[in-house]
Amino acid sequence: MSQNPNIPTTESVNTTFSAIDRMPTDELARLMNQQDSTVPLAVGQHTEEIAALIDAALPGLRVGGRLIYAGAGTAGRLGVLDASECPPTFNTRPGQVVGLIAGGPDALVSAIEGAEDDDAAGARAVAGLDVGPQDTVVGVSASGRTPYAIGAVREAAQRGATTGSIACNDGSALAAAARHPIDVVVGPELVAGSTRLKSGTAQKLVLNMISTIAMVRLGKTYGNLMVDVQSTNIKLRERVRRIVAEVTGAEAETVERAVDAAGGSAKVAILSILGNLSAERAETELARDAGVLRTALDRTAHQG
Repeated sequence: MSQNPNIPTTESVNTTFSAIDRMPTDELARLMNQQDSTVPLAVGQHTEEIAALIDAALPGLRVGGRLIYAGAGTAGRLGVLDASECPPTFNTRPGQVVGLIAGGPDALVSAIEGAEDDDAAGARAVAGLDVGPQDTVVGVSASGRTPYAIGAVREAAQRGATTGSIACNDGSALAAAARHPIDVVVGPELVAGSTRLKSGTAQKLVLNMISTIAMVRLGKTYGNLMVDVQSTNIKLRERVRRIVAEVTGAEAETVERAVDAAGGSAKVAILSILGNLSAERAETELARDAGVLRTALDRTAHQG
């Protein structure tokens, strides 16, 4: 393995992997799987830092703030992916979770050469969103040296936003720019420098944790049930009915009527059944509690 201190871990070469092109496919598959299995353990060493970033973001998110990821290449694509999955999963409002990628939307499917080296573009992207103190901006970069991500985080900090970072090297410039750095060092890649591998997996796991735990804390689930899921297709409509039945214990016919009256909203249907309320009244009661089903159930139960 390269020991040059000037070479980041994500770019270093592990000579253990130097003959992978001559390995049988099944042996190579086992080796890659073994390497991948180390990633969750590395992430697990940083749960306190991850929790600290989430807790810092929550006050702003509760009053209309946004969660914004900024990165380039694989890191940027992972941020956009995580952001794009929040509306269907948690019914987040438009723009509540945002993914910024160097080079813009075209960079999702093509390499935009040089875009990641433009720190001013990262700053402009953040400024263009009019980021403020209620927002949280997280720079994502395997190396921790991507100027676009660093520029975005620095601009966010100047605007009073909560800042975080996800990198796979220790002591990076990106970490230094962020109030809540998360450095998950996963070691050299199977294919040297290909940070779409272990580094990408580590970033994906951390992004999953940030968005999912934040949404749980915001009341987007009831227990571990996705009560805010959007019923936009057959599979999801079935899921809504199963969720309502699971929480209420109601018969299928009752569940069907409640879900239809609620316009496909699991939360409204659940509250209407358990609270013996009309769908309109259930929706009003939920709004009083910022859409948090458990709080609305507890309050309406006490009222009853």
